[in-house]
Amino acid sequence: MVHFTDRVQAGRLLARQLLSLRDQDVVVLGIPRGGVPVAFEVASALDAPLDVIVVRKLGVPFQPEFAMGAIGEGGEELVDESIVALTGVTDAEVEAVEARERIELDARVARLRPGRDRIDLRGRTVVIVDDGVATGATAQVACDVARRLGAERVILAAPVIAASTLPNLTGADDIVYVDAPESFWAVGQFYSDFSATEDDDVTRLLEEADRRIAGESGRDASPGTDTDADLDIPLSDVTLRGHLHLPASASAVVVFAHGSGSSRHSPRNQYVAEVLYRVGLGTLLVDLLTPAEELDRANVFDIKMLGRRLAAVTRWLTDLSDASRFRVGYFGASTGAAAALWAAGEPDLEIGAVVSRGGRPDLAGDRLPQVTAPTLLIVGGADLTVLELNRDAQRLLRCENRLAVVPGATHLFSEPGTLGAAADLAAEWFARHLLS
Repeated sequence: MVHFTDRVQAGRLLARQLLSLRDQDVVVLGIPRGGVPVAFEVASALDAPLDVIVVRKLGVPFQPEFAMGAIGEGGEELVDESIVALTGVTDAEVEAVEARERIELDARVARLRPGRDRIDLRGRTVVIVDDGVATGATAQVACDVARRLGAERVILAAPVIAASTLPNLTGADDIVYVDAPESFWAVGQFYSDFSATEDDDVTRLLEEADRRIAGESGRDASPGTDTDADLDIPLSDVTLRGHLHLPASASAVVVFAHGSGSSRHSPRNQYVAEVLYRVGLGTLLVDLLTPAEELDRANVFDIKMLGRRLAAVTRWLTDLSDASRFRVGYFGASTGAAAALWAAGEPDLEIGAVVSRGGRPDLAGDRLPQVTAPTLLIVGGADLTVLELNRDAQRLLRCENRLAVVPGATHLFSEPGTLGAAADLAAEWFARHLLS
């Protein structure tokens, strides 16, 4: 059974199954919300446009997570009469659920496509993507909607599909998946990080996909201007992808080193980046591995390679303009924290501050005593193993350092309020050491 780190990694694995569609007339449609981060990776790999196909599940009234059908844009509807009969739901109850979900569906269409027209599907191959398919009701309706909108060929794609559901997915011409397990009770069981995707995440991904198609790459972005752009970062051996958010008045930039299986699209790191931006800090979220490299799990733990790349990205960033204008900080999560500390130990780099969130600084090993940048280690109080690893690593640091424990937080800081507490700690540390 395949287990995915998060939707980004799942999308990249799924995209490998669809590469034969590259250079064809393809449109990728993500089912909001959770399907969109997966669809974004598929669309990027296929160099295809990305849109949403809005579908709402019709949940059994007394068990809303259990689907008895689904509705879609344009009045499309599918009700599983066998489930209705099994659960004893009345016709009136079905109508009430549909009416309520139809209101939410229309509102979501308005939120996700403000000022945007739906991409024309007529005569095209359409790939409908979700983060997983359990009963198949939502997927079936999505296929029906795409067909009604003129799609010539409909492909349903998901990282994981329940094996028992596969024979019932008759609405698609082809079905593509990474895994179809027999034991399946919820999509989330196949993900380490199955945190909620918000509407803002969906609209941001759609906008980024639009920029990619339009060729608005921001390669010429310079820290001398107000910048919010995707970047290609050319290094000596590889080109990496990043996103630079830089106010014109910024005097410091925080470069993010993501953890194992994560990326610049991580909602948690984007949340922290937004908090830092509000206090006047520029941010650069960069993927230190290419999509192909991420498929080899050994690369995720190759701290020396990741650290060298982070150092190279830092040199590239400071070369964009007068290096003396900026102070540079590092924010690392999980294994990314080890890469940040490794890079911070490079003698030619003047790193102003380092923050580790739920990090593995111990993996930086012999580099720790060489770090001179003030370092903040943020750990969840309930992340006991990582907490001890941070305490051990702290003893090896010779720089100004502090260990901050967020009460009740586990490794992913998914508990209410804990990620916000970590972001505030990071903002305070960077403001003190980079802006003062």
